[in-house]
Amino acid sequence: MAFSSPVPAAERLPVTVLTGYLGAGKTTLLNRILTHEHGLKVAVIVNEFGEVGIDNQLVVDADEEIFEMNNGCICCTVRGDLIRIIGNLMKRRDRFDHLVIETTGLADPAPVIQTFFVDEDLRDELRLDAVVTLVDLLHVQQHWFSEEVQEQLAFADVLVLNKADLVDDAARELVEQRVRAINPMARLLTSHMANVPMDQILGVEAFELERALSLDPGFLAEEHDHEHDAAVSSVALVEERPMDLEKLGRWISDLVGSRGPDLFRMKGIIQLAGKDERYVHMLIDGDFDRPWHDGERRRTEFVIIGRDLEPDGLRAGFAACVA
Repeated sequence: MAFSSPVPAAERLPVTVLTGYLGAGKTTLLNRILTHEHGLKVAVIVNEFGEVGIDNQLVVDADEEIFEMNNGCICCTVRGDLIRIIGNLMKRRDRFDHLVIETTGLADPAPVIQTFFVDEDLRDELRLDAVVTLVDLLHVQQHWFSEEVQEQLAFADVLVLNKADLVDDAARELVEQRVRAINPMARLLTSHMANVPMDQILGVEAFELERALSLDPGFLAEEHDHEHDAAVSSVALVEERPMDLEKLGRWISDLVGSRGPDLFRMKGIIQLAGKDERYVHMLIDGDFDRPWHDGERRRTEFVIIGRDLEPDGLRAGFAACVA
């Protein structure tokens, strides 16, 4: 095959592409990968949608192995930054033995997959181990017909049905049936807090180029023309002054109550008044994760991604939560 490599698969770095719609639990799974005793040294590329990167700061104990892209969707910058960052990583090849690429929730995985076959240098150095797609059992029905969700499901080699504790058996079975109708070939796992066996998602050698080509026969030859819904945008809220947790909680609760269906993701690191620990907010709840490090800049960085957002109103409401 024209897109194969003469270098034996065992000599090439295995790559896992981690995808799934906004809020599905990709960062939670990524942290499990980095803290699990699987014997692998893992390098990570994190992609964010928006000008403030939160996920990079939420990935645990990986300061030497994290690369961040937050200048846009990874599927739309695949010919530039992704190839450049991977090239820089390969200069440190002796420091890791598996690469995980976490895409933004708005990414189409097809052009990411394409990268490992059309770029000659990467083709001889890397092999795609699996595309792992997380599915938010609680919210996926709201976004079912979006192009991104359909592509993420179709190209998955492993499907993780996450947040199983938040739905009943009937709802889970319905999603499973709909997922299977799109992708009957993928390995299916069910999880709570993205807790899945590592040997089911890493080193599984599940990706098959022939199946990807059957989904999109021209995807290796065509330029990527993916366009995001113009109504979907992100608002970054940055505040140097400490926040009041009670005020912030009321504001978020009111926001979810009035705009819930239009809010795809809310995630942030909060500096709270009188507290020496970071407060991490994910979706609609949060908790303390660790003390602020000595010399670490203490400030609040909060990102909202949704449809038809009103930045001025959001910034005013957020500012009113200052302690």
